Amino acid sequence: MRTGMDETQARRRRLAVLARASRAEIEVLLGAAGPLPAHEVLKPAETGTVMVEGRAGGAGRRFNLGEATVTRCVIRLACGTMGFSYALGRDGRKARLAAVAEALLQREGAAGPLGRGIEALAEAQRAARELASRKAAASRVDFFTLVRGG
Repeated sequence: MRTGMDETQARRRRLAVLARASRAEIEVLLGAAGPLPAHEVLKPAETGTVMVEGRAGGAGRRFNLGEATVTRCVIRLACGTMGFSYALGRDGRKARLAAVAEALLQREGAAGPLGRGIEALAEAQRAARELASRKAAASRVDFFTLVRGG
């Protein structure tokens, strides 16, 4: 039996996968699930900025890194399920499609075709991050100080 927290964490993970996905990936994902369901746009895609924070060394003190452009959208399916999305950039269509996918995922859950598609997308994103991390590690330079004897 899943607890409310488990479902919240699963939903956060799905939202993160959709936010990182490209519009083309979301279109393919939704295309495999069939035609777009009837939905009402409650908050049309709006673009704004958010402050991005960083941490020195990944765990140090927080600092403001700068601003990022974000687009958000909220939809409601005919059955009443609401879908939300946030995505970096200005792509309003991507935000709307991600909101539709998020609403469908709430209804369908992880066991359906859309849930399996999200899992495949999450795995591809993880593999891409891992590859980028390995490439960065391969180019790492360790600096040291050579002390001359005196």
